[in-house]
Order: sequence, then C-alpha cells, then structure tokens
Amino acid sequence: MLTHVVLMKFADTANIPEAKARLEVLTAKISEIRSLHVGIDVVRSPVSYDLCLTTTHRDVEELQAYQAHPAHVEFGGWLRPLLTSRVVVDYVVD
Repeated sequence: MLTHVVLMKFADTANIPEAKARLEVLTAKISEIRSLHVGIDVVRSPVSYDLCLTTTHRDVEELQAYQAHPAHVEFGGWLRPLLTSRVVVDYVVD
C-alpha cells in the first residue's frame, strides 16, 4: 500500500474549509483512492502547515492515475493559486 501525504500552507486561511470539503468529495469521483483523510491544523505553531491530506493507493501506478484524473486536475487548478507552500511525501507501508 502506498501512502501519499500532502501538507499545504494557504495564503488566506479562510480558504481552508472549502479546500477540505472539495478534497473529501474526491473519493466518490476517483476509484483509485483507497482511503482519504483531511486534517486541519489546530496548534498553529510557526512551523505548522494549515492542512494535511493523506490518501492511500495500491501502488505508484494507482497514485499516478489518481493524480491524472480530471476531478483531481480540476481541484489542483482551483487550489494552487491559493497556496504559499506545499510539500509531499509518498511512502510504502508493508
């Protein structure tokens, strides 16, 4: 199982709830998502990111299919201009 983690920092934190809502509906649209969890940071430390997305996929090919899916591409087009920073980690869980 491949775990995909994305941390996002928003220019305007008012956009975070809508981003969370838009992410959570992707599971109904994209079959390559095995699980999806979205968390909003509550500590708000100087090094915190605002939102964490964690998805799981069978393998790298399934992750790539998720990333290429039109619903994901559309979401990314909406999201990218709202972010000041984004980091990603992909790892395999045995």
